[in-house]
Amino acid sequence: MKALVYGGPGIKSWTDVPDPVIQNPTDAIVRLDTTTICGTDLHILKGDVPAVTKGRILGHEGVGKITAVGSSVTNFKVGDRVIISCIKSCGSCSNCKIGLYSHCLGEEGASGMGWILGHLIDGTQAEFVRVPYAENSLYKLPVSVTDEEGVMLSDIFPTGFEIGVQYGGVKPGDVVAVIGAGPVGIAAIATAGLYGAAKIIAIDLDANRLEKSREFGATDTVLSGTATWKKDVFALTDGAGVDVAIEAVGVPTTFSMATEIVRPGGHVANVGVHGKEVPLHLESLWIQNIFLSMGLVNTNTTPMLLKLIEGKKLPAQKLVTHRFNFDQFLEAYDTFSRAAETKALKVAIAR
Repeated sequence: MKALVYGGPGIKSWTDVPDPVIQNPTDAIVRLDTTTICGTDLHILKGDVPAVTKGRILGHEGVGKITAVGSSVTNFKVGDRVIISCIKSCGSCSNCKIGLYSHCLGEEGASGMGWILGHLIDGTQAEFVRVPYAENSLYKLPVSVTDEEGVMLSDIFPTGFEIGVQYGGVKPGDVVAVIGAGPVGIAAIATAGLYGAAKIIAIDLDANRLEKSREFGATDTVLSGTATWKKDVFALTDGAGVDVAIEAVGVPTTFSMATEIVRPGGHVANVGVHGKEVPLHLESLWIQNIFLSMGLVNTNTTPMLLKLIEGKKLPAQKLVTHRFNFDQFLEAYDTFSRAAETKALKVAIAR
C-alpha cells in the first residue's frame, strides 16, 4: 500500500509500505476512504515530538470501511463504515472506566498513552490502517453523515469541545475568547454555544479566518498583532476581561495573551500543542484567582457530537476548505502548511 512516511525532521514521503495485518484479537483493519492533516502532524515534522521515530506512518484522523477484525471484536464487522478516533481506548483499565481515554493503560503502543496512531504506531495517512482496541476506538458512521463530517470527529471537534469548552468551564452567560481561529479554535467556537456562552470572541492574525469564524458562531472578532488588540477585547467585555480564554495555537505568545485578557476568577484553557517552554507568570496570576487547564483530548464526547452533526446542529463539513486525492498527499501538506497564504482550514484527502 501507499502511505505518508516520516523520515525525520522536515522529511516526509508518499511511498510504498507493507499492508497492516491483525496483530491482536482486539484489532481491526480499516481501508481509509478519507483522511486529513492535523497541526500536530506539522509539529511532528518540525521535530517537536521526539517520540515519533523515522519510518512512522503519520496521521490520526480518518474515516473508512473495515476490511478485517480480530477474534475478540464483536461490535463491528467487515464492511462497517467507521470513524477512527485519534485516541485508543481499551475500555477496561482504570482510566478508561472514568472516561480518561487519553491515558489508557492498555499495553498496545504504550501503557498510559491514548494517542498512539501516527505517534507510537503507524497512523491513518495511508490506504489501510490497523486500529487497536477497535471495540472502543471506532465509531459507526450513520449513512446520513458524510466522510468529511465524520473525519472532523476523529480529533478536531472533540478536542475543541473537551479541552477548550468543557475544561474551560464555560457556563451560561459567559464571555469566551478563542485565541487562534484555526481548525481546533473554530471547533471550540462552534461548540461554546452548547454550554450557553453569551458572547464568543475570535482572536487571530488572519482576517480571513476571523471572517470564517463568524460562520461557526463567533459573535465578535479581534485582529491580533495590532497595538490595540487587548484594548479591543476589553472593550467587548465592559473592561472586565473574558470569563474563559481558550488558547488554540500552541506558542508562548498566544498563551500569554490568554492570561492577559482573562478576568479575575476566570479560566484559561490551553488547547494548543506547545513545542517549546512557555512562561507561566504565577507571581501575577495567583492574586487574580485564575483557573488554568490543559490536556490531551479523551474523545469521550464523540458519540454526543456525532448525534449533533447527524442532526445538522454543528456545521462540521464547512471546516473543509481544500480537497485532494491520495496521490496528492504532498501537495495537501504544502497547502495546509501555508494556511495563511492558501486560506486552508482543514484539507480532505480522499481516494
